[in-house]
Amino acid sequence: MSSQTMTGKVKHRLGPALLALAVVCLSACTGSREELENYVQDVMARPADPIPPVPPVANYTPFAYDASAMRDPFTSVTGNDDSQSTATETDGPRPDESRVREYLEQFSLDTLSMVGTFAQGSADWALVRDPEGVVHRVAAGHYIGQNHGQVTAVYPDRLELSELVPDAGGGWLVREASVALDGS
Repeated sequence: MSSQTMTGKVKHRLGPALLALAVVCLSACTGSREELENYVQDVMARPADPIPPVPPVANYTPFAYDASAMRDPFTSVTGNDDSQSTATETDGPRPDESRVREYLEQFSLDTLSMVGTFAQGSADWALVRDPEGVVHRVAAGHYIGQNHGQVTAVYPDRLELSELVPDAGGGWLVREASVALDGS
């Protein structure tokens, strides 16, 4: 007998045996569902847990606002005299509204970063990066930031400027600020 006919006979005898084994294994999985159905019925027959009662509604007591006769916290403390308020508006530093605004004045100072310095002739220049990643050169006298900030000095590690910010009386205050070199 050849080996090919021998393997064919083995395969022929193994096929029904494997089929019988698969049927026996699958029949073991089809057990009775009676136990499961009994458990579900027992759970359904149990009484439900009681629902806690709704908490009582607290009585509303209105708040009596007694400060209506007092000074309005949003008005100026300096008084209501118009001559006095116009005097504070015209005295002191004021931004030059007729000046053409520079490109870096559209950005707030915290979005600008100093990335370097260089000297050209007798002038020191700072390199300032805007939020869009474009680097600009700035020297003393230039304006940057949204508060009329004029550059007063350029140092190797920082850029100093004076800003004009509005005060509560309608005037302007000078505030010193700086932009530090990135990494320092």
